[in-house]
Amino acid sequence: MSTGGVLAGLTALVTGGTAGIGGACAEALLAAGVAALVVNGRNRERGEQGVADLRSRFPDATVLLAVGDMTVPGDAEAVMAQAVGALARVDVLVNATGGDDLPALLHETPLSEIPGIAQRCLVGHMLSCRAALPHMRARKAGAIINIASDAAKIPTPGESVIGAAMAGIVMFTRGLALEAKHDGIRANVLTPSLISGTAHFDRIMADPFAGKLLRRAAQKAALGVVSKQELANLAVFLASPAAAKITGQAISMTGGISAQ
Repeated sequence: MSTGGVLAGLTALVTGGTAGIGGACAEALLAAGVAALVVNGRNRERGEQGVADLRSRFPDATVLLAVGDMTVPGDAEAVMAQAVGALARVDVLVNATGGDDLPALLHETPLSEIPGIAQRCLVGHMLSCRAALPHMRARKAGAIINIASDAAKIPTPGESVIGAAMAGIVMFTRGLALEAKHDGIRANVLTPSLISGTAHFDRIMADPFAGKLLRRAAQKAALGVVSKQELANLAVFLASPAAAKITGQAISMTGGISAQ
């Protein structure tokens, strides 16, 4: 239970927030004092379980579920309308949507799968931000944190398609930051590498190709592989008044993997 914190009294929406990094972000926002939170996910059953857990741990906060696929324009608009209707405003938007696609060499990736990878990784962030803008612009305030990957910055075998989508998130966020700063809205993007404590991490490590690739990357994490909770704490900082002058930044948190 939180009785205060750096985000005391604020409201938030976390897309892709029913599990993994998004779930950790939802928990961290509540622990930092967010008074009301909407969690978005595509699976109602999993979402209801996640919301019930958050309510039990943060009984003083309002925690709601908005089911929808943020890569679908109508769903993105409906989820945002539901959040604004329930909360009256969205102070903080964290976009943690994305696919659980595994790294694969381009020549081994079926042509039919490439559009879906790009759709799952990139489009949800774009639609969510677009749906939020009118509400944030009306209030002349808002903090947006998009979750991408260090594949946006570091070319890696097996991540040509994923990396292109992640680079798209980075450039989209930077452009959004330039456009929105005149309305008091900040937009930043986190670009982690390996993130432990998620089902996706376990799938990657169990895959013959991806596991070999990323175990090699983990050896470079001299400061330790980043956990989902540690990344979520960075998202809290970016949403806080301490980051009031930070916008348009793509911040790597990799434990040293990409510190070369």
